[in-house]
Amino acid sequence: MPSRRLPEVEEPTIAKPTERVVAIVYDGMLILALLFLVGTVLTVIGTLLTMQAGTQSAEAQSLPTWYQNSIMTPSFVLTLVGFYGLFWRRGGQTLGMQTWRLKTVNSTGHLLTWGQSFKRIFAACLIPLLCGIIGSVIDGSRAVLLASIFLGWIFNYVFCLFNPRGLAVQDMLSNTITLKMPKLEHEGLWSGFKNRKQNKT
Repeated sequence: MPSRRLPEVEEPTIAKPTERVVAIVYDGMLILALLFLVGTVLTVIGTLLTMQAGTQSAEAQSLPTWYQNSIMTPSFVLTLVGFYGLFWRRGGQTLGMQTWRLKTVNSTGHLLTWGQSFKRIFAACLIPLLCGIIGSVIDGSRAVLLASIFLGWIFNYVFCLFNPRGLAVQDMLSNTITLKMPKLEHEGLWSGFKNRKQNKT
């Protein structure tokens, strides 16, 4: 009687740049909603705290620079770090990454810590930030600044095409990696939350 041949087990592979970008676009919609919510709440709080009685409406349309720089900007950064850090630490996947079966892990294959998550986010922002500075020096207009930041962001993933292992800039700088998981081994995001909760009990 002929023996049955066991199906070959797929191995995780390095995620392609196009899949990474699409996943980020998916997550971007949720991140924008979160930033809008945080910005709205902070704007209301800032208006109540900084608006003086008798101030004209034209003067009350913008918040003080110190409030924007010391309160709002750090809050936006913490929102971004918290979003990715929470998902990466829990299951290695954001909602967009889950759709494309992508998973971010460290060099040993384990889920990222908060420190590693922050390092990866900083690494992903480094090239766009440098490009933005160069763009602002060349031309101080907002259009050139945004275009420079966008080109820097695209460079992070175009770099994958020239790297022998297919790694992005943030992969190399943070010593992490984003994998494309096989269908059979892929675990849903909410299943990951549930299983980790059961393992702790």
